Amino acid sequence: MKHSHQAKAIAVALLAAMLAAGCSAKSSDAAGAASASTVQTASAASSGTPITLASVNLDDKVTFDESDTTATWSADGATTIALDGGAATVTGSGATAQGGAVKIAAAGTYVLSGTLDDGQIVVEAGDGDVVRLVLNGADITNKNGSAIYVKSADKTVVTLADGTENAVTDGATYADTSEEAPTAALFSKDDLTINGTGKLTVAGNANDGIAAKDDLKIVSGTIAVKSADDGLIGKDLVAIQDGDITIDAGGDGIKSTNDKDADKGFVAIANGTFKITSVNDGIQAETALLVADGTFDIVTGGGAAASTIVHTENGPGGMGGGFGGGRPDWQGTDVEMPQMPVDGQMPADGQPPTDGQGPGSSGVTDSAQAAPSDSATASDSTASGAAASSDTASGSIDKSGNDADETTAASSEETESTSAKGLKAGGDIAVAGGTFAVDAADDAIHGNANVGILGGTFSLQSGDDGIHGDATLTISDGTIDIAKSYEGIESASIAIAGGETHVTSSDDGVNASAGTEQALLTISGGYIYVDAGGDGLDSNGSAVMTGGTAIVNGPTNAGNGPLDYDGTFEQSGGTLIAAGAAGMAQAPSEDSKQVSLLMTFPSTLDAGTLVTLTDSAGNAVATFAPIKPFQTLVYSSPDLKSGESYTISTGGTSGGTPKDGLYTGGGTAGTTKVVTFELGDKTTYVNESGITTGGEMGGMGGGRGGFGGGRGMGRPGTTDGTTGTDTTGTDTTGTNGTSGSSGSSASTTGAST
Repeated sequence: MKHSHQAKAIAVALLAAMLAAGCSAKSSDAAGAASASTVQTASAASSGTPITLASVNLDDKVTFDESDTTATWSADGATTIALDGGAATVTGSGATAQGGAVKIAAAGTYVLSGTLDDGQIVVEAGDGDVVRLVLNGADITNKNGSAIYVKSADKTVVTLADGTENAVTDGATYADTSEEAPTAALFSKDDLTINGTGKLTVAGNANDGIAAKDDLKIVSGTIAVKSADDGLIGKDLVAIQDGDITIDAGGDGIKSTNDKDADKGFVAIANGTFKITSVNDGIQAETALLVADGTFDIVTGGGAAASTIVHTENGPGGMGGGFGGGRPDWQGTDVEMPQMPVDGQMPADGQPPTDGQGPGSSGVTDSAQAAPSDSATASDSTASGAAASSDTASGSIDKSGNDADETTAASSEETESTSAKGLKAGGDIAVAGGTFAVDAADDAIHGNANVGILGGTFSLQSGDDGIHGDATLTISDGTIDIAKSYEGIESASIAIAGGETHVTSSDDGVNASAGTEQALLTISGGYIYVDAGGDGLDSNGSAVMTGGTAIVNGPTNAGNGPLDYDGTFEQSGGTLIAAGAAGMAQAPSEDSKQVSLLMTFPSTLDAGTLVTLTDSAGNAVATFAPIKPFQTLVYSSPDLKSGESYTISTGGTSGGTPKDGLYTGGGTAGTTKVVTFELGDKTTYVNESGITTGGEMGGMGGGRGGFGGGRGMGRPGTTDGTTGTDTTGTDTTGTNGTSGSSGSSASTTGAST
């Protein structure tokens, strides 16, 4: 996705086609569109590996035809139904009334007004009939069932007359409890459309608010739903063109539930204003969820602060996952960790040191509550549809202490009460624009296949992942602020091509979580800032950076690193700055086309300490103030030049303009020089004594067996020497960078790598 505007245009065109053209989900010409799939891909820079943006496998397209969009009506030729307490009076043809029971048996326009205290409007027309119900100040209550019940028709259109307030209310219990009984205050067994500019208030006291067994389309209107279970349901699809919609649901807010047909069960939203408070998912699509625009305020499960998910740190497996291999599952504080063998040598007895932490899971809990498993199960269907996939959080445990994945596998049918995600799809999610404020007890955005963020403004808080895609996750544009999460952005493979993203996470910030051969993190453009309690940028496989800006405030514990990868981290462009603990620090790979450096300071520096990199002329190349205590700093930029002399200083003040701790313009004053060194032609490892031999600390390496199965035991900053450099003294750097060092100099050894 090198051209994010093209991707967004394609997505908007796709959504427009779905919402304004083509055929309905039940159209007879759908068979001719068997290959109407739209798939977007992004090249993963030098790796050449394709990353799927978001596949939209829809054989049929949504249409809002004239009968859906026409909201004008006339009393001339229409049948009027006057509601009065426990009775109704019909004037015109096509309808009959007996007490409070009204039956509509033919196509036509029916205008309802008045109040019905205990009765029901039943539509029982022919299969080809289009019935229009104009709610012209109608308040309908049924104490024993649905207020409006469409038993049969081709389509029923409910028009909310301009300037009117209307209401439908059902009873807390239904007289009809059969399997085919209605389950919502406004219920249709066929297609249902709502349009007009009036207001409709729905009270679903028994179960759902508004439900259609086929298509549910909302063209316009102000709709407020309070329901014991789900707010809006369209089994085959939910398509919303516009409207002002408020939902307070004891279950899901908006959902489509068909898990039998791959071309159904989707939610498509062109625009509108949405305020959704739900116990379970905010918006759930059994297959695909597509959003072109709109304003969304969604709170699920009581919000992130009320999350019931417990996270455990899954330690690496096998001896290779511990000492000398992948990451030791060290739970120490700050940046100290058990000592490695001297000079990186294996102990004579072939055993790891006794003060090291061995492999295996620590079982450390990051939350005090339990994590249920989750599925996209529909209330009227099973969870084993074509698009079904596990969306349980990796590393979660259920309330009985079992691994969530094992619990899911052992259960033949999951319940929907276990999921409290903001936006959720059993297949793909594509968002082209809109404004989203999501506070979710579970993932804020979750797709069981691919997730594509092509635009929009997002303010997300999550009790688990901020944005999660099981297969791939691509960000090509938009402004994203993940203010609270366990893991910020997680998918098997992740591509960041544009936009501006801020992530705050208690564990990994960005996590490409597939196996070593499949996981890939690609940054080709955009801006990403990470504040992570665990790894900052993490790939269980490899990472590629060809452009953009990545700023990482990494962990303060030595069991994680600002950068963490198991394969390679190839950098050929962009600006990378990452600060954090020293225990597991990594830099870009040696074979990267763009040079980089990793500085290890002699001790942990306080949060907010300014670090300045200046060139031989005294010009500030980079000035950065990490927001947490740190001992290492990685920096790579096209501005760095191999063979150039650079100085790293700490402290003082900057006259530049800060953004996320990185200063632009101005100069520094009152800094203390730590080291001067010559940058090599690959990755240069530096400590206070000069250039050192860098040793990469292994990543997770969870599957590696055997002692020393990782990528070496050397810690950053091990001197191995030849040349001396001036290392101590005080430099004051002005706008142009000045040198006025005083103090002693020390010769030490160093070798460029």
